[in-house]
Amino acid sequence: MTRILLGAVMLTALPLAALPLNAWAQIQAPVIDNARVTVRDVALEPGKPAPAIEHAGDYIILYRKGGRIRSADGKIMRHADGSALWGHGGVTSDTAVGAPAHEIIVELKDAPSNTVANTTGLPPAFPRPGSKKVFENGKVRVWNYAWVPGKPTAMHFHDTEVVVTYLQDGDMSSTTPDGKTSVNHRNPGDITYNLANRSHSEQVVKGAQSGIMLELK
Repeated sequence: MTRILLGAVMLTALPLAALPLNAWAQIQAPVIDNARVTVRDVALEPGKPAPAIEHAGDYIILYRKGGRIRSADGKIMRHADGSALWGHGGVTSDTAVGAPAHEIIVELKDAPSNTVANTTGLPPAFPRPGSKKVFENGKVRVWNYAWVPGKPTAMHFHDTEVVVTYLQDGDMSSTTPDGKTSVNHRNPGDITYNLANRSHSEQVVKGAQSGIMLELK
């Protein structure tokens, strides 16, 4: 069973001069950049520091694939698949140790919350049967969840915006309370940003699917 890293861990900023020069390689464009978040998909190669990212405020690292990872200050920690690490300010430039790893780095912008009141009478999107909360603080919640093929979730209401990182290869159907259904294929590593104030039921209709869900409070 995958071991999950629990609790908030504050990262300490490292003096910029201490980073190796190759860490300042050009940062790839974000996969999502809107009024609430900037999301970067960062693959870590063993022994090669990732491009340095300066953080003006809060951010969270989601470990799509964990392992032993050296942070910019030289400390090595083991992060479980699906776990999360919270930080504020400073610079990140992580290095995988021994085997590749994969991070989804989400910077939170200084913007008002878009959480809405649930007046639908439906249950919230999370928690739900089979979900596991791996992190929570005053600004975010992180869940791990695997859909069961052919078994729809209960109809539920999303009161928050959600960043979803999909981990497997499968077709997902979404059915709204009025009976309308749409189907989307999700590949491993696809990342989506979903708005609040939505009601639906979901299920895997082909293949398999699981994900890391970041709810913005």
